[in-house]
Amino acid sequence: MWGFCESTPWLRHDYLSSVQNTISRHGGGGMRAAVTFSNLSLLKRLSYRLNTTHSFASETWPASASDYDDDDRFPYSDVPKPRRRKSERKEYVTPMKVLIERAKAEREARKAQPCRVLEEPPANGLLVPELVEVAHRVYQAHRSLLFGLSQLVRVIPVLRCGLCSEVHIGYVGHEIRTCTGPKSFSRSATHVWRRGGVRDVVFFPKCFHLYDRVGKPRVGHDERFSVPRIPAIVELCIQAGLDLEKYPTKRRTKPVYCFEGRIVDFESVVKEDETERKRSSENEKLFIKSSSLMIQPVEKIQSLLENNISHLDQLSDEDGNKLRDLSKHTLDSWFEMTSGATKIMEKYAVNTCGYCPEVQVGPKGHKLRKCKASKHQSRNGLHAWQEATIDDFVPPNYVWHVEDLNGRALNNNLKRFYGKAPAVVELCVHGGAPIPDQYRSMMRLDVVSPDRDEVDLVA
Repeated sequence: MWGFCESTPWLRHDYLSSVQNTISRHGGGGMRAAVTFSNLSLLKRLSYRLNTTHSFASETWPASASDYDDDDRFPYSDVPKPRRRKSERKEYVTPMKVLIERAKAEREARKAQPCRVLEEPPANGLLVPELVEVAHRVYQAHRSLLFGLSQLVRVIPVLRCGLCSEVHIGYVGHEIRTCTGPKSFSRSATHVWRRGGVRDVVFFPKCFHLYDRVGKPRVGHDERFSVPRIPAIVELCIQAGLDLEKYPTKRRTKPVYCFEGRIVDFESVVKEDETERKRSSENEKLFIKSSSLMIQPVEKIQSLLENNISHLDQLSDEDGNKLRDLSKHTLDSWFEMTSGATKIMEKYAVNTCGYCPEVQVGPKGHKLRKCKASKHQSRNGLHAWQEATIDDFVPPNYVWHVEDLNGRALNNNLKRFYGKAPAVVELCVHGGAPIPDQYRSMMRLDVVSPDRDEVDLVA
C-alpha cells in the first residue's frame, strides 16, 4: 500500500493526514483499530478516484482521428502462433451459416427458374475485363520475384533444417528448439541446418491445369497423370486472362446456360482464326508492357553476378547499391504479386483442403483420392475442400528476424523477445530494402532483446 502511495503523491498526503487525525482523536491505545478504519475509508476514496480517472481517460483519449490513420492502415500484428494440430481443420473464410443460407437461396432460385443464362463473369465462362491486366502483372511479378530471389540467395545465406520445414536467414542457424522432424525428441527438438535455396524461401503449391474451367471444372482420379500440374499462381493468371502456348485454355465469347444446376454450352466448337489472332496480339502487347519492368534491375546487377560474390562483407559501395536496388525491386514484386492475387481471388474461386496444403484453382476441387491428412479414411482419401485464403495460396513461410547476420545465434530461452517475418521480407530487408510498415510490429523492432548472460534476469 505504501509503495503505491509513493507513486501517487496525492494519495500519500491523504493517507498521512487520515492517520494523524485518527491518532489525535483516539490516542495511542486505539491506534491499530483507527488505522484499520482509516485504511477502509482510504480504499473507498481510492476506488472512487480511479473510476473517475478511468471514465475521464476513456472520453478524452481519442483526441483526433488523424492519430489512428497509420494504425488503421497497418494494424498491430503479433508473431504468428505455432502450427495448429494436424487433426484440426482450417478456419472457414466464410461462416458456415452464411454458406448454408447461400446454398438455400441458390436452390430456391433454381426451382423458380430452371433454365437461365448466367450473367455475371467469371461464372458464365467469360473473363472479367478489369482483371485481365492484373493477371499479366501478377504473372510478371511472379517471374521477377523468382529471378530476384535466385540472385539474392547467392549473397545472403539461407539455411534450412534437413529434418523439418524450418528456414533461417543468416550465417549461423538459430538455437530455438522447434524441430518436429523424425527423432526430434532425442535431439531436444534442435534443428539440423543445411544450405537452402529459393524453394525454401518461397513455396508455390501446384494444382491441375483446367482447359475448361466452366464446362469441366473437376479432374477425376483416373486423370491424375494425363492432366498437367502447374503452380497455382500461374493457373490463376491463366484463368483470369493470361494466355500461354504451353497451357492452352478455352475462351468463350458468349455466356453459358445453367439448366437445373448443370452448365450447358451452346456456343459453337469451331473457333474463328481472327478472334484468336486478335486475342493473342493483345496478350503480346500486355506481356511486353509488363516485361519492361524487369529490364532495369537485370542490367543493374550483371556485374554483381559476374563477380560471384558470396558474402556481404565482400561488397563494394557500388555493388551494395545494386544489391539494395535488387532487394527493393524483389520486395515490390512480392507485394504486387500477393495484392494482385488477392484481388483476382475475389472473383475467381480458389479451393484448399481443410486438413492438408493441397490447392486447386477453379469453382470446384479435384476428385483425387490422395489426401493423407487427418480423417482421410472417412472421406475415402478425398480432400475436404473449402475456400482458400492468400496464405494458403502463397504461403508466407515465417522465419525468425535477425538484426545482424554476423551476430550470435538466437537463444532458445529468449525466443519471446524475438520477432518474425515472411522469409521473402527477411531476405530482402537484409539485402538493403526498407522495412515494410505492416511487418514492423511482427518483427518487434521496438523490443531490445537481452544478452545471453542476462537470461537469468529476465526468465
